[in-house]
Amino acid sequence: MQTSIVTRLDALSCTDLSDAMDRLKIVCQCTDIMPLDRSFNLTGKAWTLRYGPIGLDGGSVGDYIDDLEAGQVVVIDNQARLDTTVWGDLLTSTAARRQLAGTVIDGICRDVDRALELNYPIFSRGNWMRTGKDRVRVEAIQAPVTLGGVRVQPDDWLRGDGDGLVVIPAGSLSEVLAVAEEIHQAEEHIRAAIEAGVPLRKARADYGYHALQTPRR
Repeated sequence: MQTSIVTRLDALSCTDLSDAMDRLKIVCQCTDIMPLDRSFNLTGKAWTLRYGPIGLDGGSVGDYIDDLEAGQVVVIDNQARLDTTVWGDLLTSTAARRQLAGTVIDGICRDVDRALELNYPIFSRGNWMRTGKDRVRVEAIQAPVTLGGVRVQPDDWLRGDGDGLVVIPAGSLSEVLAVAEEIHQAEEHIRAAIEAGVPLRKARADYGYHALQTPRR
């Protein structure tokens, strides 16, 4: 079942899914969370971690990576901080070896070259070299987090590509997939019509382009 879901999601772009969830009135688009490389693609279920600033009792980055399963996505909420990293070379190497689907961060990462070398998908607000050790502390594991203004629950689905990242709530997955596939098919028909010489205005009208993402309830 999960393999089938991954296959269906992989066939859809973030724009397909974004339009589908607009129609369904689901907030899904993670603002300013982008791939380190535009070729990165990511599909998988969320495993969540939230960091906060250190207090008098010091910091903790957490040792969690060995507990994740192949195909999961590491979702890290570092409260959009740009002054300290929470992901680097050793985590990337381990995650790639364990065949995780990727890492998404509301914050920044470092050691970008390793991710590019291993073709390991990372989506974040950017990269910088300053370590998070002694600057952050683990506040919650496998709890709801925020990612680019979107709430993410453990086991929600994530899809990332060159256009960014979207979150698909687990309880809405079937409905989102059905609508996104309908939108994808309509746009494929429009593209085929354009290639055949049909004017864009007519092709759009024939397949209801302007209402594809419009809420219907």
